[in-house]
Amino acid sequence: MKRSELLSRILITVAIVGAVGAPLLLWSRTPLIHAQMAENGGWSPDVIQAEVGKPIHLKLTSDDVMHGFAVGQMDMEAVDVEPGKVTDITLTFDKPGMYTFYCTRWCGLNHWRMRGTIEVSGSPSDPEPASIPLYVSLNLDVDTPHDASSIPIDQPSAIRGKELAAELPADLSVEYYLSHSPYQVFEDLSNTSLTDSKRWDMVAYIWQSNTTKESLANGKQLYAQNCAACHGENGAGNGVFVDDLKAAGDSSAQTMAGAQDMQMQTPANFTDPTRMLGGSPALLQGKILRGGMGTGMPMWGSIFTKEQIWNLIAYIYSFQFQYRN
Repeated sequence: MKRSELLSRILITVAIVGAVGAPLLLWSRTPLIHAQMAENGGWSPDVIQAEVGKPIHLKLTSDDVMHGFAVGQMDMEAVDVEPGKVTDITLTFDKPGMYTFYCTRWCGLNHWRMRGTIEVSGSPSDPEPASIPLYVSLNLDVDTPHDASSIPIDQPSAIRGKELAAELPADLSVEYYLSHSPYQVFEDLSNTSLTDSKRWDMVAYIWQSNTTKESLANGKQLYAQNCAACHGENGAGNGVFVDDLKAAGDSSAQTMAGAQDMQMQTPANFTDPTRMLGGSPALLQGKILRGGMGTGMPMWGSIFTKEQIWNLIAYIYSFQFQYRN
C-alpha cells in the first residue's frame, strides 16, 4: 500500500470517528435523569453541575409513575416526566448558587422528598445582599402555639369592614399586616366603639386590603399544586394523603422506641379560627420557609419565591375571612 493511500485512509478514519464521537461527547454531557417514587430512590442523579450563563441540557425519564420537573425560584413551566419516555429540557442560570429541582406531581406519600440540587458556579454580575426573613427579625418561635384567645361567632366580612373603615380609620400598612396576627389587630381595636363582630369585620378588611385578586389567584394555584393533598382542597386538614400519614405515624410508633412522641402530626386545619387567627403572616412565613420540625411539613424556602410565599399566605387566610367576590 502506498504511503499516500495509507495517509488518506487514516484521515478518513479520523473524520468518521470524529463525526461519531462528537455527538457521543455531547450526549455524555447531557445527563439522563431517572425519576422514581421517593421510596425507591427519587431522582438519580440528584446533584447536577452547571455554570452561570451556559445552557445545560437535561434528559428526564420516569421508571415508574408520572412525575413532574421544575426548578424552585425560577420562572419556568413544570414539565411532565412520563414512564418510558424521554423529556428534553434546557436551563440557563444567570446567578450562581444552589437551586432545588423537585417533582410537581403527587406521586405518593413521600412526594415532597422528590428533590435534587443543581449547583451553579460562576461569578454574579451584581451580587444581592442576603435578606433576613421577617419571622427571624421579629424573633418568632414558629414551633410554639399562637392560639387566639377569642374567636368570632360568624365568619368576618371584609365587605362590611370596608363600610366601617370609611368612618373609622384603620392601619392598612403592609408592615402592620405582616407583623400582627388577626387576633392582635382585633385587640388593638378594643379602644373603639365597635362591637366584637364589627371589630372582626375590620380585621377582615385589613387582610383583604393587603392582597389583590391576582395574588389570591396565584396563592390558590400554589396551594392546589403543593398543599391540598395534605391540607385538603378546602383547607380543613383532610387531604387525600391524611390516612396514609396517620398509618405511617402509627407504624413508626410500633417499630421505634419513643416514636409515639415523634410520629408525624396530622396536617394543620386552616379552617380552625383558634389556630389561624392567632398567627401572623410573618409566623406563617416561618412555617413555610423552614417547614414543621417533626410534623412531616417540608420546607419550601428553596422552592417558592418571596412573592409566592406571601401570595400563598394571603390565600390561606381566605379560609377565615369572607372577601369580595
